[in-house]
Amino acid sequence: MPIVFTAILPHPPLLIPSIGKDNLRLLEKTLTSYKKIEQEFYVSHPDTLVVISPHGHIHNNAFSINLHPKFTVQFEEFGDFSIKKNFQGDVMLAHRIRESLETIPLQLQSYETLDHGTSVPLFLLSEHLPKLKVIPIYHSGQDLKAHFEFGQLTKKELYKSKERIAIVASGDLSHTLSKKSPAGYSPKSKKFDKKVIDYLLEERKEDFLDLDPQIIDEVCACGLKSIAVLLGIIDGTRHKKQLLSYEAPFGVGYMAMRIAF
Repeated sequence: MPIVFTAILPHPPLLIPSIGKDNLRLLEKTLTSYKKIEQEFYVSHPDTLVVISPHGHIHNNAFSINLHPKFTVQFEEFGDFSIKKNFQGDVMLAHRIRESLETIPLQLQSYETLDHGTSVPLFLLSEHLPKLKVIPIYHSGQDLKAHFEFGQLTKKELYKSKERIAIVASGDLSHTLSKKSPAGYSPKSKKFDKKVIDYLLEERKEDFLDLDPQIIDEVCACGLKSIAVLLGIIDGTRHKKQLLSYEAPFGVGYMAMRIAF
């Protein structure tokens, strides 16, 4: 099977040691999960990593693929000017995905510098895989069901590929878990995050896709559409989800989940 690795991962820039500094101790669970997943990622020997991120150039009515021959990871907007890491874009596979999705609205982008939703997991997972190729995919303003269907269509080309492909759904859960949260506080956040985790672990796909969009907006959960695309890609396969960690030291829900085939 060409898809050799899948995971759902958070993307706080504080996970980067030069940015997080003393705050890293508050992210111990997430860092431990990343270390475990990085080892499994390396063992899977992927040729290409597809990252589904909520923080690229988002179009309201269209999905997007960032098609560029070279990508750069850097964190200057978060105060780090020392990190600059380059990756090759998988131009051929990205083109094939684009050609296979002619029936749905899809925008091609071409930006060399990657958003942090792509950069954080890519940087943390690629330490021992310097030749890893990358395809960044960005969601749209459409609902969760549309993203699930986008994933179902995308998987047809992925499963035909001769390359070993890894897929990461990048995103955080609620951003309103405490009164110090960056998006304010919502008393619905804790129950919402638990519900999302339960739905994923219990394979309650329809319940996940039917989550109330008003509550999603209220709790500012940025990762759900990325997850919906991944669920569409793995739909119909035999797999097992494992929750590695969940924590919210800064009022944002950081969930790390491994999906094994």
